[in-house]
Amino acid sequence: MDRLRHLAAMSAVLEQAKGVVMALTGCSPGAAEKELQRRAGTGGRTVLEECWITLGSLAPPGGAAPEPELAVLAESVVPSSRDAAADEGSAALGALGRELVPVTTPQELACCLLEHLAPQVDADAVMIYARLPAGGLELVGHAGIDDTFAAQWHRIPPLSGVAALEALRAGEPRWLEDVAADRKRYLLIGGPTDRWGSRAWLPVPTGASPSVCIGILRTRSGPFSASARTHLQGAVRLCAGRLRAFRTDLKAGAGAAAAEALQAVFEALPGAAMLLTPLPGASGVIDDYRIDAATAQASDVVGGAGPELVGRRFQEACPALAGEPLWQGLHGALTTGEPYESEPFAHQEVVDGVAELSTYTLRAARLGEGLFVTWVRHGSSDRQEQRLADVQRLGSLGWASWNLVTHEATWSSQVFELLGRDPGEGPVRLTDLPGLALPEDVPALARAIGELLGGSRPFDVPFRVRTADGLRHLRAVAEAVPDAAGRPVEVHGVVQDLTAQRSAELALMESERAVLSQHDVLRAERALAGRLQHALLPLPTRPVRLAGLRVEVAYLPAQSGTHVGGDWFSAIELPDGDALFVVGDVAGHGIDAVATMAQLRFTAKGMVITGSSLTGALARLNTLLLHSRDSHGTATMVLARYSPAERRLVWAQAGHPPPLLLRGGRAHYLDRPRGILIGASTTPDFAEAECALAPGDRVLLYTDGLVERPTEGLDQGLKRLSSAVLSHHTDEPGSLAPLLAAMLEGDRRDDVCVLDIRVPEDPQ
Repeated sequence: MDRLRHLAAMSAVLEQAKGVVMALTGCSPGAAEKELQRRAGTGGRTVLEECWITLGSLAPPGGAAPEPELAVLAESVVPSSRDAAADEGSAALGALGRELVPVTTPQELACCLLEHLAPQVDADAVMIYARLPAGGLELVGHAGIDDTFAAQWHRIPPLSGVAALEALRAGEPRWLEDVAADRKRYLLIGGPTDRWGSRAWLPVPTGASPSVCIGILRTRSGPFSASARTHLQGAVRLCAGRLRAFRTDLKAGAGAAAAEALQAVFEALPGAAMLLTPLPGASGVIDDYRIDAATAQASDVVGGAGPELVGRRFQEACPALAGEPLWQGLHGALTTGEPYESEPFAHQEVVDGVAELSTYTLRAARLGEGLFVTWVRHGSSDRQEQRLADVQRLGSLGWASWNLVTHEATWSSQVFELLGRDPGEGPVRLTDLPGLALPEDVPALARAIGELLGGSRPFDVPFRVRTADGLRHLRAVAEAVPDAAGRPVEVHGVVQDLTAQRSAELALMESERAVLSQHDVLRAERALAGRLQHALLPLPTRPVRLAGLRVEVAYLPAQSGTHVGGDWFSAIELPDGDALFVVGDVAGHGIDAVATMAQLRFTAKGMVITGSSLTGALARLNTLLLHSRDSHGTATMVLARYSPAERRLVWAQAGHPPPLLLRGGRAHYLDRPRGILIGASTTPDFAEAECALAPGDRVLLYTDGLVERPTEGLDQGLKRLSSAVLSHHTDEPGSLAPLLAAMLEGDRRDDVCVLDIRVPEDPQ
């Protein structure tokens, strides 16, 4: 008989675990049992162990989030990698799983745990505490301590420094292994304090917020070993399923009786109604609802008698009603507590063997932890009124009629709203309708009404009214109904709101005018800047000779945008026979940039001509740009002076790309001396660099528009330029054209200025 009772208890645990899997996955009982066997085999556990793990992982009632995946829980209890210690621990846990089967109370659970843990981890006492609603703890089971000791520690208020409470709040164990240190931090449960050399408080993982904590008390001092900690955590996890079974067993009988009474109440209710209980999925999100009670009239909507629907899932019983808007409405009613009423929807039902399309509205209200759902069926007149109201609302219009014989007028509620008239004042006569419009729109509306009444001529007239919400643009359309003699006796009309359309038209017209005006301004500014730039920066049409050098110049304006840039160059011969070369770039575009460009270009030439050094000129130009009210931001620049007697090129720069030297079939960039862009600092530091040129050398001075691209860095652009110079090098005049064509593919966003300086070959 004992063996039969043991087998029956084990069968009950298996059936409970199967029910958990079925609830989480929606599978059949046979598939649930196979899934438990598969998980047990994968984790190297017995089926009974897997059942306890599965029961322990189930979230508590009330929609709390469940534990992580059961497979992960299984791995945390019994590792998949097997060794001697793991096999021994697995066998011990398996034995504990079998010992837990006949346990029916928390007190028996404590005794079972102590008997199991005493040889495993040297446990001397076990205490099981449950969290109270007020936040404290209650001792629900104990072993290894006498009743007097248990009575002293039966209730613990929600104080700070209680290790068991901290373990529950954090969801993690608390290991008390040093009495002297622990006494300073915690209120030690189980006095006198020196009786227990070490303690462990482990929360039972019964959901997102554990409510049961198990304490292991040892007389021996010192820390728990790693294997002891692992074993304790595995044992506590197995206890989670047993603790859940306690609650299930206690509530099962009362639950069945309550369910029968609830269904009896619903069978007496009129109309179609259901009581739904939410079913959260593995992630905690509600996947479906269980029908716990249903009225007989619910079959009109979902089919099947009321009692037959109990226990089924809502989506299974009502697949046509599980659409997104309704589903979100049910969820909102459950989470916020605000009742939900759906939009009217069509549903086909069979009446006396004939398919009939009916219109329903679903209403849902929270009732405890579930939802009370009802359906209201609308008659044909209700549906027509609803459709007419929907047309008026969606079309922003309303209907009106005037009886010319009885002088009665009838307006829909939408007309009162459109005209800004209080419904309590009633509608106005047709001939008084123009009095509601703005004064400037009265003549046209009055004339149209007169022609309608005099000759039955329909009208379609726009007019405006001023309401509490502001000016409103309306449209009135009307026609007359004549009698047998052709005299109008009734007028039917429609008033439509065109405010949004008219506002959009006016905004579009204003935007078009602004765009055209801005376009004209930009075009005029570009033309003026272009003429100014051409006057200030004339381009030679062929190579020029300066100090024995052959110089070619190229300037290409940007193709994108509407502004002229501030790139410039200078190439002149100085009074002492040297040559001066300048290439610069002012930040920005437009007339301001051109004006700053002219200021810097002419000032730089004047300073060098009158004897300033290159660095001195840059320093003075920096001061000029900083203190000039008409200056335009910052600028970069390179100044180079060539002495033909020594073939020496001295140069300085201010934040500008370095010159490129082509010599003997190789190209490299000159090392830049110190120098930051002009207009950026009050204390700039400029330096000069020197380069001896040889016959056949070629030097390129250029602005950044030649090498910069939005999709690449400056280093890539410089590398591309050196490669292009080598590929398109020729000693013939006009050699810049193929080079620029290779470098400037596609749309240019910036101006490009290039000085091509060549040292002639010595005559043979």
